Amino acid sequence: MQNAFDEVVASAMKLPLRDRVRLARELISTLDEQIESGVEALWMAEAEGRLDQLRTGKVKGIEAAKAFHQAREALKR
Repeated sequence: MQNAFDEVVASAMKLPLRDRVRLARELISTLDEQIESGVEALWMAEAEGRLDQLRTGKVKGIEAAKAFHQAREALKR
């Protein structure tokens, strides 16, 4: 006896390739939305933490031109 999941998979496997691709994209997009919202929250927490470090003097900022130069040099290695 098949459960609902197995029935959906069996039905999906009968679809033409183009429709299976569309279905896969649709399913993946729902995962992306959930993952992106979690990642966005993590980046906001990281940005807020870095701003706090700058404001409290725990770290010192550098000019953007210098930061970009250092990044370019690091990428050359």
